[in-house]
Amino acid sequence: MTFFEVWAPEWQRVRLRLGDRVLPMRGHDGWWRADVPGAGPGTDYGFLLGDDDKLLPDPRSVWQPEGVHGPSRLYDHSAFQWSDGGWTGRALPGSVVYELHVGTFTPGGTFDAAVERLDHLVDLGVDLVELLPVNAFNGVRNWGYDGVGWYAVHEPYGGPAGLKRFVDACHARGLGVLIDAVYNHFGPSGAYAPMFGPYLTAGTNTWGRSLNLDGPDSGPVRRFIIDSALAWLRDYHADGLRLDAVHALVDRGATHLLEELAMEVDALATHLGRPLTLIAESDLNDPRLVTAREAGGYGLQAQWDDDVHHALHTLLTGERQGYYADFGSLDCLATVWRGAFFHAGTWSSFRSRVHGRKIDRERIPGYRFVACLQNHDQIGNRAAGDRLAALLPTELLKVGAVLLFTGPFTPMLFMGEEWAAGTPWQFFTSHPEPELAAAVGAGRQEEFARHGWPDEVPDPQDPATFARSKLDWSELDRREHAEMLAFHRELIAWRRSVPDLSDPRMDRVGVWYGRSWLVIRRGRHLVVANLGPDRALVELPEAVTSLRFATVQDAAVSPAGDSVDLPARSAAVLVTARAGEAS
Repeated sequence: MTFFEVWAPEWQRVRLRLGDRVLPMRGHDGWWRADVPGAGPGTDYGFLLGDDDKLLPDPRSVWQPEGVHGPSRLYDHSAFQWSDGGWTGRALPGSVVYELHVGTFTPGGTFDAAVERLDHLVDLGVDLVELLPVNAFNGVRNWGYDGVGWYAVHEPYGGPAGLKRFVDACHARGLGVLIDAVYNHFGPSGAYAPMFGPYLTAGTNTWGRSLNLDGPDSGPVRRFIIDSALAWLRDYHADGLRLDAVHALVDRGATHLLEELAMEVDALATHLGRPLTLIAESDLNDPRLVTAREAGGYGLQAQWDDDVHHALHTLLTGERQGYYADFGSLDCLATVWRGAFFHAGTWSSFRSRVHGRKIDRERIPGYRFVACLQNHDQIGNRAAGDRLAALLPTELLKVGAVLLFTGPFTPMLFMGEEWAAGTPWQFFTSHPEPELAAAVGAGRQEEFARHGWPDEVPDPQDPATFARSKLDWSELDRREHAEMLAFHRELIAWRRSVPDLSDPRMDRVGVWYGRSWLVIRRGRHLVVANLGPDRALVELPEAVTSLRFATVQDAAVSPAGDSVDLPARSAAVLVTARAGEAS
């Protein structure tokens, strides 16, 4: 006996189509149910609303083998033979995160093809692999943020079984898996859930209509989101979720959806006996997200910290357009390193208002802030999708990496960054509807025209845009790329072997700076960077005994240990003479 149910509170009649049969369903309190003998895994099904004979997929469908517009198919989670019974999880503190997009990570663009490159990540020193959204979306090629099947896995990547093979292979190598989950909007095509019930409100956000989180009949909508999140963690053995743009989750209820989700995930983690991590993407600079529930916060484990990215990017590139306007000074970087946010109850010229709130840096550890030099947004939302490697010399790429990996935050790499990949990562889609395809392309052109971006914007629908965005692994056969990869491996290994360099206590971070240089205290170590075009003699705030790591060969500490001579665009890690402290 197979049990089918669907929430459709506004309909007087709902029918189940099972193969060639159409069966009636029983309605009660907005839910429609049917018990069908003999319907097993592999059976196609869908629902008919009212007197309309158009087949609609199940909003909670796990398997959409014919795409988001096709029928749903029954899937048996218990059929997969997991080999990760001994997996105890991977906690966020001390970890290195690696963000990748399944479709462009390898030439094959599938979960199975990605498995073949997992040893590369292990050798690099990665702890957690963060997958861009793998939920079902319209078309074949997409970043994944146009998802409409929030329980289903994108079939061209390998479907539900393919994702399980990927996670199982990661766990076998000691890698945890984070999945990017988008709950702030439905994509523009294939979003059938709102036809069943009041999933949406009249309000809108940047990407479409907002989810109904606090209005009439919002209870089942909240449950729809929470159950989807739990399914990724429970049924696919994921170790955490990155929650996309949570500032667009408008919830005026007494218990915010994020807090409720955190409680549910904590309960699941307790049952499974392994840590589960929730990481928010938010532009609010609101410390409540990562403050424990016992202290009045939402209880999420971490959030992306755009201010760290902006502080580094502007210093390294000199760019100041748009939301970069307030960043770019060494004082800005010092503020961020000591307190995670630059805008913390301070004026934001981009927003024309006061923005953010200070964190309690004595109580909130830096590992709760995921920081990066590059990510999918900061590359892909540039007109040409150009990486830092196209903007900066190798010397400055290394300086940026040293600052990131010796900071108090959780560092994250975007795929290919570790070898300074020469391929761009551009915005791509493959909507089969001509009108939608044209609208997406026109929208990108208008967006960048408003910002005065001089480059020609690639056509998102052109298959060549997608092809250009795939990593070229043959680059690793070239000396300059191989050397950059070796540099990142060494840097990550240093971070792991020296406790000071991963210490998350921001109240113990000290920062001094001059015209083009800065010194950051990390326990018994000093991280010194010269960002300028000329050699610099940097006076140190305390004496050092040795040079432990440098991006160049000719950095030199003075005989007295009170200064370091740094070539242009270089960085070094020094050991101080401070006694009685572990290194």
